[in-house]
Amino acid sequence: MRVPPATKYTLARIGLFLLAAALAWPLPVDLLLRLLIAAVVSSVASWFLLNRWRGEMGATIEKSMAARKAEKEKLRAALAGDDDPNAPSAGDRPALP
Repeated sequence: MRVPPATKYTLARIGLFLLAAALAWPLPVDLLLRLLIAAVVSSVASWFLLNRWRGEMGATIEKSMAARKAEKEKLRAALAGDDDPNAPSAGDRPALP
C-alpha cells in the first residue's frame, strides 16, 4: 500500500514537532514558550529534512489541479454545446458578410 505524499509529509511534520517539544521540555521556561520554541525548531528542521517529501506533495497537488482544470473545461464545453473544448465560442467566430 502506497502512502500519499501529503500524509507522509504531515505525519513527519507532526513527528518533528513532538521530537522538538520533547527536547524543549527540560528547559526552565513557561509551557507556552516551550511549545513556541518547538514550533520554530520543527519548522526550520522540516524545511531542510523534508524537502523531498514537500516536493512530492507539491507535484501531486499540481497534477490533481491540472486534472481538475481539464475536467472543468470539458464540462464547460459540454454545457455550452461545443464538441471541441478548444474551439472558439460563438462570440469569437467572425460574422458572415
